[in-house]
Amino acid sequence: MEFAAQGATLRGWFYPAAGTGDRAAPCVVLQHGFSAVKEMGLDRYAETFQKAGLNALAYDHPGLGASESLPGSPRQEIDPWQQIRCIQHAITYAQSRDDVDPDRIGLWGSSLGGGNAFVAAAIDRRVRAVVGQVPMISGSATAGAAGQGAFFTAERLARAAGAPPSVIPVVAKDPAVPSALPTPDAWTWFTRTGTGEASSWRNEVTVTSAELIGGFEPGRYLPLIAPTPLLMIVAPHDGTTPGAHATAAYETAAHPKKLELIPGGHFDAYDGEEFRLTSRAARDWFTEHLRAGA
Repeated sequence: MEFAAQGATLRGWFYPAAGTGDRAAPCVVLQHGFSAVKEMGLDRYAETFQKAGLNALAYDHPGLGASESLPGSPRQEIDPWQQIRCIQHAITYAQSRDDVDPDRIGLWGSSLGGGNAFVAAAIDRRVRAVVGQVPMISGSATAGAAGQGAFFTAERLARAAGAPPSVIPVVAKDPAVPSALPTPDAWTWFTRTGTGEASSWRNEVTVTSAELIGGFEPGRYLPLIAPTPLLMIVAPHDGTTPGAHATAAYETAAHPKKLELIPGGHFDAYDGEEFRLTSRAARDWFTEHLRAGA
């Protein structure tokens, strides 16, 4: 499956809803977190939604995995606003399909993708239900980019002069090596999942990505999501996108909303019992608010 987005082709998977016959069904659009590709677990969530009578569309962000970069952007650059615009293109593609009910679109995102989902739901009323899992709430609080202004300025000047983008690792085993996600659980999860079917994942992002993430504040859009139903799935012990930030931000959102707390840390959400909890909570939210059986 592929669709056009601002001069680029984005690629992913479409999971047709089970048990709907010839009827058009709701569709959930899924997009992953920081640097991750769809093979890092999106298939398992999509299959969960599919079995519940929901279409599911999972794809790679621009410049990552199987998707092309948008014109003028290098690969491995993480630009949240570019990703949000591409979410809107994914919604348009879903609405264009005969097997999708264009008035019943849900949006699911995890980690940075959760922050993206909040913003997209706030600015695009085609989204009729949204789920943010272990979501990033504040780039300035998460990215730790404070005090790096001179470094980012130097990178901008170098790129303007024609130099190729500088890159840093997403994760590094040695905590002394600068990386985008400098936690032991991030190293473990990315190096474990970024193999085999997910071999298109690359352990690098542009330096500019860190600047762009540092200026991204999706939590400020939470009050604007209503009346779209919002489910936030939070791990209170999350050290990557701090759970305390998410639970505090949840209070700023208006109803209809629900907060689901899960054990473990940030990356536990994708596996084992935590996956069962997160996938079922999202499935039930979409089934309720998109009325999959209608």
